[in-house]
Amino acid sequence: MSFLIFATDKFQAKNNRMRIAENTLLVVTFLGGSIGSILTMLLFRHKTSKRSFLLNFFLVVAVQIILIILFLRKSQI
Repeated sequence: MSFLIFATDKFQAKNNRMRIAENTLLVVTFLGGSIGSILTMLLFRHKTSKRSFLLNFFLVVAVQIILIILFLRKSQI
Protein backbone atom coordinates (compact mmCIF):
# COMPACT_ATOMS: atom_id res chain seq x y z
CA MET A 1 0.00 0.00 0.00
CA SER A 2 2.80 2.45 0.86
CA PHE A 3 4.47 1.70 -2.48
CA LEU A 4 1.29 2.75 -4.29
CA ILE A 5 0.84 5.87 -2.17
CA PHE A 6 4.44 7.01 -2.71
CA ALA A 7 4.23 6.16 -6.43
CA THR A 8 1.00 8.15 -6.72
CA ASP A 9 2.66 11.14 -5.09
CA LYS A 10 5.55 10.88 -7.54
CA PHE A 11 3.11 10.73 -10.47
CA GLN A 12 1.22 13.74 -9.07
CA ALA A 13 4.50 15.66 -8.72
CA LYS A 14 5.52 14.95 -12.30
CA ASN A 15 2.14 16.09 -13.61
CA ASN A 16 1.79 19.22 -11.45
CA ARG A 17 -1.22 17.86 -9.60
CA MET A 18 -2.27 18.02 -5.97
CA ARG A 19 0.30 16.15 -3.86
CA ILE A 20 -0.02 13.80 -0.93
CA ALA A 21 1.07 15.48 2.30
CA GLU A 22 4.47 14.48 3.64
CA ASN A 23 2.91 13.73 7.02
CA THR A 24 0.62 11.22 5.31
CA LEU A 25 3.62 9.57 3.65
CA LEU A 26 5.39 9.36 7.01
CA VAL A 27 2.33 7.93 8.79
CA VAL A 28 1.92 5.28 6.10
CA THR A 29 5.59 4.42 6.52
CA PHE A 30 5.24 4.20 10.30
CA LEU A 31 2.17 1.96 10.06
CA GLY A 32 4.20 -0.79 8.44
CA GLY A 33 5.02 0.58 5.04
CA SER A 34 8.77 0.98 5.41
CA ILE A 35 9.73 -1.55 2.77
CA GLY A 36 7.30 -0.22 0.18
CA SER A 37 8.31 3.35 0.93
CA ILE A 38 12.01 2.58 0.60
CA LEU A 39 11.46 0.68 -2.65
CA THR A 40 9.52 3.56 -4.17
CA MET A 41 12.12 6.07 -3.05
CA LEU A 42 14.88 3.99 -4.66
CA LEU A 43 13.06 3.00 -7.87
CA PHE A 44 11.53 6.38 -8.67
CA ARG A 45 14.05 8.61 -6.87
CA HIS A 46 11.14 10.07 -4.95
CA LYS A 47 11.85 12.39 -2.03
CA THR A 48 15.52 11.39 -2.08
CA SER A 49 16.85 14.94 -2.44
CA LYS A 50 14.63 16.53 0.21
CA ARG A 51 16.76 16.42 3.36
CA SER A 52 14.01 17.39 5.79
CA PHE A 53 11.82 14.54 4.58
CA LEU A 54 14.70 12.05 4.67
CA LEU A 55 15.54 13.04 8.24
CA ASN A 56 11.95 12.48 9.34
CA PHE A 57 11.70 9.30 7.28
CA PHE A 58 14.77 7.71 8.87
CA LEU A 59 13.59 8.84 12.29
CA VAL A 60 10.33 6.94 11.68
CA VAL A 61 12.25 3.85 10.56
CA ALA A 62 14.53 4.09 13.62
CA VAL A 63 11.50 4.26 15.92
CA GLN A 64 10.06 1.19 14.18
CA ILE A 65 13.31 -0.73 14.69
CA ILE A 66 13.42 0.23 18.36
CA LEU A 67 9.79 -0.83 18.85
CA ILE A 68 10.45 -4.19 17.15
CA ILE A 69 13.51 -4.81 19.34
CA LEU A 70 11.55 -3.94 22.49
CA PHE A 71 8.70 -6.20 21.42
CA LEU A 72 11.02 -9.10 20.69
CA ARG A 73 12.83 -8.72 24.01
CA LYS A 74 9.56 -8.57 25.91
CA SER A 75 8.21 -11.66 24.16
CA GLN A 76 11.32 -13.66 25.15
CA ILE A 77 10.63 -13.24 28.86
